[in-house]
Amino acid sequence: MTEVIPAIIPRSLSDLEDKLSHIVGLVKFVQVDVLDGTLVPERSWPYLSTGVDPDFVRIIREEDGLPFWEEFDFEVDLMVGRPRNVLDQWVTAGAVRVIAHYESFSSPKEALSFVESFESDFGNRSSLVNTELGLALNIETSNEVLEPLISHLDVVEFMGIGTIGRQGEPFDSRVLRKIADLRAKFPDVIISVDGGVNLESAPRLVEAGASRLVAGSVIWKSENPQETIIELQNL
Repeated sequence: MTEVIPAIIPRSLSDLEDKLSHIVGLVKFVQVDVLDGTLVPERSWPYLSTGVDPDFVRIIREEDGLPFWEEFDFEVDLMVGRPRNVLDQWVTAGAVRVIAHYESFSSPKEALSFVESFESDFGNRSSLVNTELGLALNIETSNEVLEPLISHLDVVEFMGIGTIGRQGEPFDSRVLRKIADLRAKFPDVIISVDGGVNLESAPRLVEAGASRLVAGSVIWKSENPQETIIELQNL
């Protein structure tokens, strides 16, 4: 069975809660996409144009929790310009896995510094928590940038679309070669694909070597999200 991770770009905390309510019991992991308007033009909850949403402030103060936190493990996709600045917030909020974007770093040196410090502060070298780390790569970014980083990562996430930050973008088949090349070089690496995942592209992604499929619009625009998830899982 293919691991399917529903992706949500929440407009608000209530929007996140509503979407989660429709898929309880179908999956363990859910990806929450957070956008602060810097890495990509769009914004999402909790980084509103007026500032950080007070609902999220209560969560990171541990006065409240993420919706359905007992039913789901949260993977948080940080589509932000400075992931280091918000990392503590999301680990405190309960993220089990964090995805940072290679393109958010100003240099390869900064990317390496980030993954090394993450490993010691939050990863398997930490005595306090054990949060997983993934690194996302855009279509145009060469797989070669992963060479010094991959030993520090729990998952590599390839973007399957040309423009990130929006759901419903068309599938970009160039990702198939990126998956196959990385799988050939690192047979044991966990490869996730985010963007462009649908019932037509999913079999091709799995055949190329993808371990996980992160699916957004194909689920939420479906008349029956639960049935769509099951179809993807059974590919």
